[in-house]
Amino acid sequence: MSIFRVLLSIIFPPLAVLDKGCGSVLIVLLLTLAGWIPGVIGALVILNKDTNMVYNKPSYPSYPTTNHRTRCDY
Repeated sequence: MSIFRVLLSIIFPPLAVLDKGCGSVLIVLLLTLAGWIPGVIGALVILNKDTNMVYNKPSYPSYPTTNHRTRCDY
């Protein structure tokens, strides 16, 4: 999160989260219409989220890397 984004979220919160998706912009816009402070807080929370948590990227490969047996054949 850059200083420019923080200042933009204080001045006009929906514009700060424009690249986070339509849902985020809509939520922050509704919060800003309800009050300026909830809009700023919502924008800062959305900007502070980690992208790995949003997309749930696994840290391991999703395909088998070796030819292990899947059954026990004795």
